[in-house]
Order: sequence, then C-alpha cells, then structure tokens
Amino acid sequence: MPVPARAALRQDVRQGTLDLLVLRVVALEPTHGYRIAQRIQQISQNAFLVRQGSLYPALHRLEERGWLKASWQDTDQGRETKVYAITRAGRTQLASEHQAWRRFVEAMALVLDAPG
Repeated sequence: MPVPARAALRQDVRQGTLDLLVLRVVALEPTHGYRIAQRIQQISQNAFLVRQGSLYPALHRLEERGWLKASWQDTDQGRETKVYAITRAGRTQLASEHQAWRRFVEAMALVLDAPG
C-alpha cells in the first residue's frame, strides 16, 4: 500500500532547526514545553515531530543563551508549569536565523532545479 506523502515527510527535527522552530513558536506567544512540541507538529502539518529528549535540552540551551526566559505559572489544574517567553535577544536571533534559513533554501532550490 502506498505511503501518504505527509507520512513520508514526518521526521525528527534536527538540533539547529529545532532552535529556530522553538524560537518561532514562542515568539507567537509564551507557552510551556509540551505545547511548543504540539504547535510545531500542528503548524508543520505533522511533518515534524519534536521529542521530549530533544526539546527540553533545546529549551535549556536557549534559556542559557538569553534567547528565552522562563517563569513558573499555575495551570488550570492547580499545578505549576514552566512557561517560556522570547527575549529581545531571542527576537534578534530569530530574525537572523530566519533570514539565513531563507537564503539556504533559495540556494538549495537553485542547485536542485538547475537544468540537467
């Protein structure tokens, strides 16, 4: 039976790409780790899967670099959750990485689409 095109694209997100995706999602609104993973999967239409073993080290790395800040907030269920927000430095980094990624994609398209 043929594999649907979406399933063929589904893959784990690589570290450098994960940082960019996390910054982008958190730039939309402050949120907690599990929701970040959900939003990446949702926005990518299930093409990207973010595993906890990759996500939480990325969140800590981005926080250490000063691109995210975290605070503890109460949930509706009466528990505390760590919520991440993007910093000014994080927005600058996001813009820089976004631009670099666009250049990379355009260059790849030039090579892949070159006449044979």
